[in-house]
Amino acid sequence: MMNRRAFLQGSAAAFALVPMVAGAAPAPDTLSAPIEIVDDIYGVPHIRAATIPDAFYGQGYVVARDRLFQIDLGHRRELGRLAEAFGADFARHDAAARLFHYRGDLDAELRKVPANVLECTRAYIAGINARIDEVLADPALLPPEYTILGVQPIKWAIEDMVLARGGAIGNADDEIRRAQLAAIGLLDLDAIVAPLRPNWQMTVPDGLDTAAISPADLGVLRQGGLPFGPDTPVRDPAEGPMERANAGSNAWTVAGNRTATGRPILANDPHLGIGGFGPRHVAHLTAPGLDVIGGGAPGLPGIMQGHTDRFAFGRTNFHIDQQDLFILELDPADPERYRHNGGWKRFTKIDIAIPVKGTAPYVATLRYSVQGPVVSHDPAKRRASVLASIAMQPGGGGAFAMVAINLARDWASLRKAFRLHPSPTNFHYADTQGNTGWQVIGFAPVRKRGDGLLPVPGDGRYDWTGMRDFASLPNEYNPRKGWFASANQNNLPADWPRDRIPAFSFRAPYRYERIADVLAAQPKHSIADSVALQFDTVSTPARQLIALLPATPSPAGDMLRRWDGRLTADSGPAALFEILWRDLGKRMLAAIVPDRAKSLVTEIDPSVLLGILAKPDARLPATARDAMLRDALASAWTSAQSLLGRDPAAWRWGKLHQVRIAHPLSRIPAIAAAFPPIEGGGSGGDSYTVMARWLGDGPGWRVGGGASYLQVIDVGAWDNSVFLNLPGQSNDPRSPHYRDQYTPWIAGQTLPLLFSRTAVDGKAARRATLMPPPRRIRR
Repeated sequence: MMNRRAFLQGSAAAFALVPMVAGAAPAPDTLSAPIEIVDDIYGVPHIRAATIPDAFYGQGYVVARDRLFQIDLGHRRELGRLAEAFGADFARHDAAARLFHYRGDLDAELRKVPANVLECTRAYIAGINARIDEVLADPALLPPEYTILGVQPIKWAIEDMVLARGGAIGNADDEIRRAQLAAIGLLDLDAIVAPLRPNWQMTVPDGLDTAAISPADLGVLRQGGLPFGPDTPVRDPAEGPMERANAGSNAWTVAGNRTATGRPILANDPHLGIGGFGPRHVAHLTAPGLDVIGGGAPGLPGIMQGHTDRFAFGRTNFHIDQQDLFILELDPADPERYRHNGGWKRFTKIDIAIPVKGTAPYVATLRYSVQGPVVSHDPAKRRASVLASIAMQPGGGGAFAMVAINLARDWASLRKAFRLHPSPTNFHYADTQGNTGWQVIGFAPVRKRGDGLLPVPGDGRYDWTGMRDFASLPNEYNPRKGWFASANQNNLPADWPRDRIPAFSFRAPYRYERIADVLAAQPKHSIADSVALQFDTVSTPARQLIALLPATPSPAGDMLRRWDGRLTADSGPAALFEILWRDLGKRMLAAIVPDRAKSLVTEIDPSVLLGILAKPDARLPATARDAMLRDALASAWTSAQSLLGRDPAAWRWGKLHQVRIAHPLSRIPAIAAAFPPIEGGGSGGDSYTVMARWLGDGPGWRVGGGASYLQVIDVGAWDNSVFLNLPGQSNDPRSPHYRDQYTPWIAGQTLPLLFSRTAVDGKAARRATLMPPPRRIRR
């Protein structure tokens, strides 16, 4: 199960600018004047419109032109309309998606949106639908997937933007794990997997029967990927445990008094899954009163990371615990009632009939408690579980936030736009006046009791009583030190109130500390410096581990002690380190985790591993530590020889750490044949380097995620800005932009993010004019 944001951020297919013929279906009336679309040599469409809504119409049109199957599949999944196209195997996924549809007043939700933002969003949707009309009128324009799968795209509506809220597992499985550890008296072992940041003492919620908690309480959240293909179901790139553990980003903002040009620099590289559809589509929207360029999430209107003609903006994940798992007691006489506030309350029940291709509709019952959607209902055990989430609250959808941010003119108007942004985010800002700012945005639940770390009884004592918005979260404007950075570390102020800590899941600070060290040492930071830092491969864990290796000579120890700790693709010691690191983690878990907890404690945080190695304790005395290091070094050497050959001089981390991008439905043979994989390049980095390139799920060494979109913005001298968008803007193998950014991305060679009319026209590859009704395309 996924939410719209997770799916769309994990996708990257683009369709080339296909010539269109006169007589195509007329555009909706929202297009008031001709739109010129100029595609530059890097595949970025520059949309030149007469009005601001027309510019967003153009964005919707080019997103559908370049990414139609990507956004259509995501849209179908969110709306619960897969089975009508793909058959009965998809019906249960549709039912789960519909469980997380907003059940409040849709019109009231739309009335909360500022009129100009709503108008732009309607225009974006109209642009998508205009492209759909074209491809339906001329099937030759359909992306190949449609012919292979025998389906057609579905139309969009403004109501869809507030209806489909998505249901993601989030941290619910962490809550289950903690409860199960508490049940066997070993809750303290959770710190091995996920140390709480900030530090916190966990307690079991009053009245929670931890012995009864199991993964079954996750219900429909566990149903897995879509059943495409003959073997393994297709999984959303954001669903895997490695993806959820590593998803984050880097961003830094440097004031003009610390740059080589005297202008601010803003750098950002969102970290998401790599291997299927890519997460960003780059576009440039221009109209009187609007000039914005950057990476957007396909299917969501607006630009997420980029700049306007007035300010640059970027974002990284902040941490707000926006979900709680409630355990409900069912009435033994009537399982449609649950205990709440001293009595029995009846579930809200909605019976739905889901259309299914080739057979009768699939009938399902959706249940809701006062806390939210019921994800598991088990009358035999007299229990149900409910996932409460910010996304299901009024105003929790967030589909309009990017448009509002794009329409803002300055820091003050941005703060009004933040009220439409529920997702937890570090927002970075720098403007042409030299100002820089950081604001945490997002909605946080207000709980009667509890800290969100374990499941809680659903009897009313732990219910939510409201939400806090960005005004209750930290910010900084024009900081004295001249720079700030976020890399998913705990960046709450030291004096932050203990009763308002939004989450305890901040990441280990290795990336942030490396960024901070570099920026603090550069009084005249440049665009080139930011690019170098985005591709920085210094591994703090590697350097700390090297310092702990025994002095006894050994082939592995000798090689690593001569190494500088940089995880470059061409480094043999880097490959050896990664093999050793994985081996040590397994050995440490085997040594310190009791047998009865081994199925629950299957990962070890790097700070815990290094901490025990540096300071042996009763869990692992010094003699056992020394033996573990010796054995792991010998084993890693043998494994490296098996994986990379007998000659250590030929070892390379990039030979193992390959970057392969394939169509998410490539398990279908015809899809695999039509969409050849993009592969052949090896990468440096890992989870803890600034150039975050973490491993995928499973035993292999392939890249599973990282920064597929990167930007470095020279604020005010916009044409000096650079970007990359892996693997390119197009998903059509016939297009020159199918994989044209793959090789530069592997090599760390950024491309110009063209902005001025002169710069764009000088690198124009194609031009088209989209006309109002009756519409024609002029070339």
